[in-house]
Amino acid sequence: MAGYDYDLFVIGAGSGGVRAARVAALSGARVAVAEEHRVGGTCVIRGCVPKKFMVYASEFAHHFKTAEGYGWTVEGARFDWPAFLAEKDKEIARLSGIYVRNLQNAGAELVHGKARLVDRHTVEVEGRGQVTADKILIATGGRPWMPKDLPGIEHAITSNEAFHIAELPKRIIIAGGGYIAVEFAGIFNGLGVDTTLVHRGPNILRGFDDDVRAHVAEEMEKRGIKVLLGTQHSAIEQTATGLVSRLTNGMSPCESDLVLFALGREPYVEGLGLEAAGVELDARGAVKVDEYSRTSVDNIWAVGDVTDRINLTPVAIREGHAFADTVFNDRPTTFDHEMVASAVFSQPPIGSVGLSEAEARHSHGGKVDIYLARFRPMKYAFTGGDERCLVKLVVEQGTEKILGCHVVAPDAPEIIQMAAIAMKMGVTKPQWDSTCAVHPTLAEELVTLREKQAPPALGQVA
Repeated sequence: MAGYDYDLFVIGAGSGGVRAARVAALSGARVAVAEEHRVGGTCVIRGCVPKKFMVYASEFAHHFKTAEGYGWTVEGARFDWPAFLAEKDKEIARLSGIYVRNLQNAGAELVHGKARLVDRHTVEVEGRGQVTADKILIATGGRPWMPKDLPGIEHAITSNEAFHIAELPKRIIIAGGGYIAVEFAGIFNGLGVDTTLVHRGPNILRGFDDDVRAHVAEEMEKRGIKVLLGTQHSAIEQTATGLVSRLTNGMSPCESDLVLFALGREPYVEGLGLEAAGVELDARGAVKVDEYSRTSVDNIWAVGDVTDRINLTPVAIREGHAFADTVFNDRPTTFDHEMVASAVFSQPPIGSVGLSEAEARHSHGGKVDIYLARFRPMKYAFTGGDERCLVKLVVEQGTEKILGCHVVAPDAPEIIQMAAIAMKMGVTKPQWDSTCAVHPTLAEELVTLREKQAPPALGQVA
């Protein structure tokens, strides 16, 4: 637009910001993107992608045990952490480079440096000075939260640093019960680290179905992870032999070589100058937006984790694309945040879409049917272990619409993607059941569930 340096200035070059910038630039708009760290954001640089590589690396120990059950002799297997880190960093650099090239090929300008709003149309970038833009998009994501007043917190690391530790510890204590904490517990345990998970709540993975939560906690303990519930850190002390974690439940202090805090993430709004531009935050400290991702200032939008809607990379991408289509392609578009599938790369992993049983009972007056099965995966028939899978469907009575699908099993994240398509289209249990099973597979259990669970006794449902 006349009078401004750019038509769009994007703050943050993560998945959401990059998608919005590319789509806007391809429309012919003059676009700049500011990034204070590496291009790619949390997901590519310090989140989903490197973490998934770590999951892959850590699963081999379990695969070796399974292989022995099938007649293989596994001798001399060992893990080289520095070699893994080098390969991981090489791949992350390649992916970051692809993001940069995609921006450049679309015609967007990349600006390195922290950006802050001076007013609703002016942005100041560290080392560059001030520029103006007709429209501004905030896509700065989130960052790990740490309890700053905890004695000894300076001795702990967050998930950001976990990707770069120089050597594997022999013992680790992980504080937290969300998906990041649970995933890292599986990773370090699989890599041979004595792993303890400490969580203040009554069970891990708040927000997931209760059967899923209990099942995963049990399976984690079967793999040797110590899960301590109903307690949290009161202090961390450095000693000559390691780090001592003091806990609030009065149990003996736990010693480890590394303490990882994974207590959740918070929107990254610090130093953005939002007050100067009049951008409002909600009670959680996230940028307030409407269904079109517009903030309280009519020329400023926000997408992704900084808005704290659904904090998943594909959601940020869809929000960024919807913003660009609405504002630059004259195609008003919103992203539907209902029925978004999610995966937890725990060990075993989780695939989940739709409502938990508790959510469904509350929102549907208790009128739901539950179909659930636990069984040993065929793959582990020769191993002699007692590992179990879980599949669960939550179905609305009367309409028989499937409200929730939950899987805890090898390849659960791959399975849930297909389930999500059907559920997004409003599939019913009879339609689901009419699908012929693919045999022999784990996924076939989803379309062969026939027996309803008995309803809970009076007083069991909150």
